[in-house]
Amino acid sequence: MLHLHHCLSARSFRPLWMLEELQLPYQLHMLPFPPRALARSFLELNPLGTVPLLAQGDVRMTESAAMCQYLAATHPDAGLDVPPTDPAYGAYLNWLHMSDATLTFPQTLVLRYGRFEPAERQQPQVVEDYTRWFLARLRAVEAAVAQSEYLCAGRFTAADVAVGYALLLAQHLGLAPQFGPATKAYWQRLQARPGYQRAMESQLRAAVEQGVPTTPAPDTQP
Repeated sequence: MLHLHHCLSARSFRPLWMLEELQLPYQLHMLPFPPRALARSFLELNPLGTVPLLAQGDVRMTESAAMCQYLAATHPDAGLDVPPTDPAYGAYLNWLHMSDATLTFPQTLVLRYGRFEPAERQQPQVVEDYTRWFLARLRAVEAAVAQSEYLCAGRFTAADVAVGYALLLAQHLGLAPQFGPATKAYWQRLQARPGYQRAMESQLRAAVEQGVPTTPAPDTQP
């Protein structure tokens, strides 16, 4: 059984979306945000105190984009993986890594210094600079989806899940109106997928059932 430890709409949404796209059985363990402060017992499972944590037997993973690759590769018949023999393999790996290192990273600084820190520690210049950074890097997505329906391999893959979460986070930050036209259309296509919609419903249902606040993690205020 796959066990996913998750905060509502945090980066752990990536593997949750993957699980729903693959239609795999899983157990979803909801945590209040931030878990390292509000769910101290979670530190026994993940000393980092971060989500996601994906556990399956002896496997323990804490990186959301890596989980997307792991789930796709271990269930290749679903078609969300791109194998090394495919000419698109390099692009696929590049998008997976870009999703977090290049796209989500600047957004975390915007969140921290624009929302999560108390008023006296907020840094408007950091927020402005890293918002511009994110939007500039998003040009790569705009160029790719202006040419094709999805990012690589001519089809929907785990890379679209990984990058799609960066667009979800941007939406929480109020940046979606600044998406280019191709990115806006791409984001609408991703949100229309049944797997995405099931993941959204799953996290909300589990939060209610497990008594966890239903405020999305990016919208949490200190």
